[in-house]
Amino acid sequence: MTSFKALWVTESSPGVFDQAVVERRIEDLPPGEVLIRVRWSSLNYKDALSASGNRAVTREYPHTPGIDAAGEVVECSTGEFQPGEEVLVTGYDLGANHAGGLAQYVRVPAAWVLRRPEGLPLREAMLLGTAGLTAGLCIDKLQRMGLDAAAGPVLVTGACGGVGSVAVLLLTRLGYTVAASTGKLEQAEFLHRLGAQQIIDRTLLRDGTDKPLLKMRWAGAVDTVGGDILFNVVKSLQYGASVTCCGLTASAAMSRASVLPFILRGVNLLGVDSVELPLATKAAMWEKLAGPWRLDNLELVCHEIGLEELPDAVYRILAGRMVGRTLVRID
Repeated sequence: MTSFKALWVTESSPGVFDQAVVERRIEDLPPGEVLIRVRWSSLNYKDALSASGNRAVTREYPHTPGIDAAGEVVECSTGEFQPGEEVLVTGYDLGANHAGGLAQYVRVPAAWVLRRPEGLPLREAMLLGTAGLTAGLCIDKLQRMGLDAAAGPVLVTGACGGVGSVAVLLLTRLGYTVAASTGKLEQAEFLHRLGAQQIIDRTLLRDGTDKPLLKMRWAGAVDTVGGDILFNVVKSLQYGASVTCCGLTASAAMSRASVLPFILRGVNLLGVDSVELPLATKAAMWEKLAGPWRLDNLELVCHEIGLEELPDAVYRILAGRMVGRTLVRID
């Protein structure tokens, strides 16, 4: 096969971007040592930004988004991977400035490619995808900082999103009491099914922005939204507790931040990145997600679509109408 289907984003006029599934040729793919036949991918908020012309994510168009890909090796010029081996690619420049996984084929550097962990089928790996990997990294970092299930509830902000929903599942699986914050209160039943014991209207987390400290509530937190909500969470942590920061859907800025929670309560604000993480670190987390942290209820957060449904799905995720994870069936 020399041609394949891919989501193709074009700038039809200045500032106007269109998405369509088109036929592309394998020889037009960017350079790389490994050619992969993609079977499964997922749609993430970053993909939707790329698909809508966000230059902070993707500099040049036309372009194929897709920060996740799972499939079989077709060829590898280094000999590191054999044809037919099942592999994963997440992060690095895939889908940002390198043709991504929302296509039947990708060609990538060998340094980006990870063998599929034993016991984790390709479809299940993409049910998790970058969102699940990020959620796992957040919880692992909290545990390394001493997160104690007996200390009280752990807060997850943006709990209806991809990272947030998997974080709720994982924390529940690991025995923590979970409080889920969301702007979609109509999804309270969904969050309860995932294991959240308390549902919090996200607007309440904006209260007290003008105060230097708030009542101590959280034994730990996973924040996916950023902005003043994040810093209100910092101000609400128990003494010595930690919050991981991995998103900015609310804002990249914290207008009322101060040093007071850090020097008076000894709390920790922990950054989490899953994009440029060393491959060995990614592999270790994938092994954990495939083994001791494996989730048997991932279907609860999943909405499966086909490649041809992507343009509509991009619109829905940007409009804030998507809940959980969107799994993309490439064939």
